[in-house]
Amino acid sequence: MDTAIQNYVRTLTLRSPDHYRVGPFTVRHNPGWELKFANYAIPDRDAEPTAQDIADLVAAFRSRERLPRLEFLPAWAPAVEPALMAAGFTAESRAPVMACAAGGLLPPKPVDGLRVAEPVTADEFAAAAAVQHSGFGGEGGPDDGEIAWLREATAGGGVSALATVDGHPAGAGGCSAPSDGIGELAGLAVAGTFRRRGVGAALAAWLTRTAFARGFHTVWLEPGGPDVERIYASVGYRRTGEKLNISLDPA
Repeated sequence: MDTAIQNYVRTLTLRSPDHYRVGPFTVRHNPGWELKFANYAIPDRDAEPTAQDIADLVAAFRSRERLPRLEFLPAWAPAVEPALMAAGFTAESRAPVMACAAGGLLPPKPVDGLRVAEPVTADEFAAAAAVQHSGFGGEGGPDDGEIAWLREATAGGGVSALATVDGHPAGAGGCSAPSDGIGELAGLAVAGTFRRRGVGAALAAWLTRTAFARGFHTVWLEPGGPDVERIYASVGYRRTGEKLNISLDPA
């Protein structure tokens, strides 16, 4: 499963119109969204980068005013992490990877007044992006890249969702377009006033169920912490591996 998931991430990066190559790395660059999680590099499989390869990668990120950063499963390219550490990179986290296969989804607890649907209008996409922006600690309104990500998920064969409770925006998220039947559930956020009410689990279940209905056979994700991992586990997600998030502090 680890290899399939890393292949999926690399394939989506190569589909991105703004991706670029530096030595044995492919970089997913988002010109309209500075969020570090939207900009990162992935090593080639079994890459063995030189010190110059890493220096060139850092220079490429900084020339675009982005944090030098990588996300990958260590087993994909075992020599990369030691090389990055030697160059001064620091591990941000070693996040669990979870996946749910078709047939493994569990029903969430009902939430009174909850409605989940795919956004259609510009106002609905903006409302969904605003929930994500604030849910992940952003200030002010959402970036253009946040709205574009939701639109691209829907247009590319993936899924996007806006959850409302009694008509008020309560949660949002999406599943990226699939590759070989695999998709990623990402960007799931719940508005502060609606947390701990089951909205996150219900939204995750809706996105996963809709993805399966559209032909996905597996949906994977990276939970943001133990509490979030328990939410996903409650609707059928199970650990399959570990992903390294690693970056170089600004000079």
